[in-house]
Amino acid sequence: MHHHPAATFDAVRFSAVIPLFNRPEEIRELLESLTLQTFTDFEVLVVEDGSTLDAREIVESFAGRLKVRYFFKPNSRQGFTRNYGFERAEGEMLVVFDSDCIIPSDYFAQVAGFLDAHPDVDVYGGPDAAHPDFSDVQKAISYSMTSFFTTGGIRGREKNIGTYHPRSFNMGISRRVWEATGGYRISVKGEDIEFSKRIIEMGFQTALISAAFVFHKRRTDFGQFYTQLRFFGTARINVASFYPDQLKLIHVIPTLFWLYCLSLLPVLVALAFVPLLPSLAALWLAPAILFTLAVYFDALWQTRSPWVALLSVRAAFTQLIAYGRGLAGEFLAVCVLKRRDSRMGEVRDLS
Repeated sequence: MHHHPAATFDAVRFSAVIPLFNRPEEIRELLESLTLQTFTDFEVLVVEDGSTLDAREIVESFAGRLKVRYFFKPNSRQGFTRNYGFERAEGEMLVVFDSDCIIPSDYFAQVAGFLDAHPDVDVYGGPDAAHPDFSDVQKAISYSMTSFFTTGGIRGREKNIGTYHPRSFNMGISRRVWEATGGYRISVKGEDIEFSKRIIEMGFQTALISAAFVFHKRRTDFGQFYTQLRFFGTARINVASFYPDQLKLIHVIPTLFWLYCLSLLPVLVALAFVPLLPSLAALWLAPAILFTLAVYFDALWQTRSPWVALLSVRAAFTQLIAYGRGLAGEFLAVCVLKRRDSRMGEVRDLS
């Protein structure tokens, strides 16, 4: 396999900052993909966030092929770990990747070309996609996370609803944005949503670069996926504690979906005892059937795999139920019962 030799610079255009926590093999795949970039004016900063399984040797083994630096720090979660990398970066544009991403070889070339053509853009984000080598479950999860039918497709399309809000698995900020904002204000639980919202409120221009996509592995099984999406639901309440307008009807839809799914079992049980109910039951079950068919045939069209399409139905139900349950539970505990603060980890005072 051909690798592009690492170039030497006094300064670089891009600094890729990658927080890492106990995922040494993931970072190997990510760094391997970065050795194949056609645009080489970038550095890589891997910031180990208090891991017990550190990746120092793996990262340092790439020193001959990448301009890469490794840091180890006490655990402070991903938001503040990105800030730690920003403080030490040399690039004009500070780029954030999640450690479970693989970067296409033309990624930085696409970003550089876009920014050259749009010099007023200070913040960009890109979508994610499924790599051909991903497992069937990963492909199904990737479909669900980017599908119109799960509301996930809204943030990865050209015609985005409203101003584009980048997400931290694939985004870049100019140095002047970093200096003006001070970086992430919260360490975890919606930290990227809060950061994007604050950037936009400060008047910086954001843009979606559709061609600057990454292959995002996300979770590798449905149990992990459920846990992750339930956490995302709770994070929305955390963000709403800073910006109440960030809790919108579209974020409540998964909770309504979850409650609807809970109602299906009693309806099916009632059918066994009340013969007069079939027509009413059919009416009540119709939305679930239509949703299942819509997801299946859309996933079949996109993935060309009947099996992945079937798994995509499971992924879509898992995503909406987990997110809806997480949001509802957090809203009840924080906003109604006042049992706890919604915030998790530290909050920085940027005033």
